[in-house]
Amino acid sequence: MIDWRPIEVLLVEDDQGDILLTREAFEVNKVRNRLHIVNDGEQAMAFLRGEAPYEDAPRPDLILLDLNLPRMDGMEVLREVKDDAELRTIPVVILTTSEAEEDILQGYRLHANAYVSKPVDFEQFIRVVRQIDDFFVTVVKLPYQGNRL
Repeated sequence: MIDWRPIEVLLVEDDQGDILLTREAFEVNKVRNRLHIVNDGEQAMAFLRGEAPYEDAPRPDLILLDLNLPRMDGMEVLREVKDDAELRTIPVVILTTSEAEEDILQGYRLHANAYVSKPVDFEQFIRVVRQIDDFFVTVVKLPYQGNRL
């Protein structure tokens, strides 16, 4: 039996242009997932923990995480997520402009599920978002997280 419920995706991104590109990629690809957006690492952790002002936020099935964030960078967010027994099962895809080998190694050391460099070309960006969606929604079996109670 196929699970047809929408996947809750948390995008942690501070660049408004990249947010717009991601939204457009979801629309162009007809991605049926629900995209939630926060702009820094502290907001991401509040969203994930259901803290104010995100008490009614759904638990994400997938996190798309930029590394260069204000207030708390992406590596710090990744470390906190993977160190938290309640959150560590949420897959985290680092989606960033950094292609630095040390960032890639650090991301995997902190248990990122994937590390993807953001293409600057819109068509390639759309293709990358489609591939992430295809892999994590169609190929990979995600654990049902359910809503917070």
